[in-house]
Amino acid sequence: MTSHASTLVRTRESARVRRGRGHWTAWAFLAPIVIYLLAFYAYPLYRNLDLSLRHYTVRSFVQGNAPFSGLDNYREVFADPAFGPALLHTLTFTVVSIAFQFAIGLALAVFFAQNFKLSATLRALFLVPWLLPLIVSASTWSWMLNSDSGIVNFALKSVGLDPVNWLTSPDWALTSVIIANIWIGIPFNLVVLYSGLQAIPAEVYEAASIDGATGWQRFWRITFPLLRPVSAITLLLGLVYTLKVFDLIWIMTKGGPADASITFATWSYRFSFGSLLPEFGPGAAVGNLLIVMALVFGLLYIRFQRRQA
Repeated sequence: MTSHASTLVRTRESARVRRGRGHWTAWAFLAPIVIYLLAFYAYPLYRNLDLSLRHYTVRSFVQGNAPFSGLDNYREVFADPAFGPALLHTLTFTVVSIAFQFAIGLALAVFFAQNFKLSATLRALFLVPWLLPLIVSASTWSWMLNSDSGIVNFALKSVGLDPVNWLTSPDWALTSVIIANIWIGIPFNLVVLYSGLQAIPAEVYEAASIDGATGWQRFWRITFPLLRPVSAITLLLGLVYTLKVFDLIWIMTKGGPADASITFATWSYRFSFGSLLPEFGPGAAVGNLLIVMALVFGLLYIRFQRRQA
């Protein structure tokens, strides 16, 4: 009996040791990603929040003795005349870009899903805008839309139309950067949605064809509903990316003319680095507003996914 009890105790002790080792092994695998998230996400977010709650100058930024100012930086941002245009342009730029990127990307994905001859080659060519560095794409569009020597105005003149001041007119500046951003984002939507289409069983389409469904009916009743999960994550990623677009707008218009294409991303940069006397606090405050907007849309996506489950 004693021997049996001793064996049972040793067995339990051995199991406890194995669980402990497994516990530490799991933490060892998790440690790199935890360290990465803390170093490159949590700490920058904390520093940005700290910047927005203090009155920083160049000297205090270096020395680290900026006085606490509470919500003064946020009050300054909300009271600034540029807040309204920046918010409106950010929302317009984001919503219009995503709508056209998704619609054109979906149309191309359905088109290439037919697997016709040269389909793979053409699909690869459509990836070029996505692969190019943003500075190259933005510079190319700046040249194309140049009022005097741009190829777009040259084409307009050749068909008898008046040239347009794409980048220097307050009426056209925002439209110009939206067009360029749509062009850059289409390949991403094409790739993701095309992958989603490949996961839809061909038998479903065959059954619909036998039942007499037209191409349009197959799209609305089969393709679009079955693509809903992929579409949701595509739209969310596109939204988060588009909210923070800076390079393209800054290179093409710098947020001008007369704040006609200013967004939160360019406004934050202008506060922090656009003058000889940078305002790090308000710049960080605008950046935090962008984070909040992205977080809100992320929470809406999670709620949408739970409803679909």
